[in-house]
Amino acid sequence: MPADLAVIGLGHIGLPLAQAAVAAGIATLGYDPGLATGSGPAADRPTARLPADATDTGPLLDTGALVDTGALTAPELRRMLACGFRPTTDPTELGRVRTAVICTPVPQGPDGELDLGPLTGAARVLAARLRPHTTVILESPVPPGTTEGALRTLLEEGSGLRAGRDFHLAYSPNRTEPGNRTHGHANTPKVIGGLTSACTESAAAFYGRLTDKVVRARGLREAETVQLLETNYRHVNIALVNEMAVLCHDLGVDLWDVIRCAETKPFGFQAFRPGPGVGGHSVPQDLSGPPHTVRPLRMVELAQQVNGHMPRYVIQRAAALLNEHGKSVRGARILLLGVTYKPDLADQHGSPAREIATRLLELGAAVSYHDPYVPAWSVLGRPVPRADSLYEAAADADLTLLLQPHRTYDLQGLAVKAQLLLDTRGATPAGAAHRL
Repeated sequence: MPADLAVIGLGHIGLPLAQAAVAAGIATLGYDPGLATGSGPAADRPTARLPADATDTGPLLDTGALVDTGALTAPELRRMLACGFRPTTDPTELGRVRTAVICTPVPQGPDGELDLGPLTGAARVLAARLRPHTTVILESPVPPGTTEGALRTLLEEGSGLRAGRDFHLAYSPNRTEPGNRTHGHANTPKVIGGLTSACTESAAAFYGRLTDKVVRARGLREAETVQLLETNYRHVNIALVNEMAVLCHDLGVDLWDVIRCAETKPFGFQAFRPGPGVGGHSVPQDLSGPPHTVRPLRMVELAQQVNGHMPRYVIQRAAALLNEHGKSVRGARILLLGVTYKPDLADQHGSPAREIATRLLELGAAVSYHDPYVPAWSVLGRPVPRADSLYEAAADADLTLLLQPHRTYDLQGLAVKAQLLLDTRGATPAGAAHRL
């Protein structure tokens, strides 16, 4: 059966978009070549590894390969499938849709540059099946100029069609936040920028079926730069409060009380809170180095340095606390609480817990962890022991590090049981634990 929409890439961007489309009554198929095997970066796998023919929900949920990254839950996937969502690994189906939205991951490579490989691969597959009058929209976070440059070139060369004349091409920054039950597709304004005004209007007509408000950008690059600004805004402001955390500790000032008071200002201030790192799927971009020829964003570069230092600062604070109690990191029993990047989600993408655990192990600590969303966890190629009894583990550990305050944690009770508790999120009651 033909579909109105193809979502290409079923990770943390694509699955929620497909869910919103299905809920709006749009016939939707989801294409991802890694569905059948679960291949691709583990952090961006869909919530489940879907078989090529997943019209029956049984194989989907009985494979034992449920990978909950916080994009969707198993019941939500069941409902989508029951309402007609069709995951597929057959690229020929892409030639039967009116709208194709590319939501492939854009991971950061070892050199710090964004890896556009998944995007170019998806573009080539789509180009070979692209029909006239199709609307192609990119939602993956990319540097400004990517849609009009690399993506347009691949689509035109592979299809023989011309963007803006034979098919519509647009960009829309993704604004999905995993776990946010307050703001979804329906009540979050959608920014659209097209190659031509007709491209913009075609994309706006599609998103108008999903959201209450569509905001038209002047063009493709403006829409791409919206994503850049929103991502960098988060990282720069987190870096500011992370630096404030270090400063306030040195001054003997309670930063958490400072933030509590500052956020009462009704204008000119938005509260951000420090932590052991940033994590998440959004990668800050300073546009330095090739292929960019513009001046790099120095503030973003500095923010990356500040945020990247936080796991080491947490280790320093942990070592200092142990030293104050006559212990060293070497040989110390250290319990990590919450190893995901956000509370109440299983998504571990970019979580600072991994670097913290790695450094502690390298220093000779005996590391264990507890996380209700992570049944098994490995660091340096070795499994990290998981605490079965949380309170007993906290009482036994020389130091407990709270990295993610999941709602299931009784922080008051943990503070009583733990020998030493370092709260990196400011979530414990005042005076109950040492805070970052």
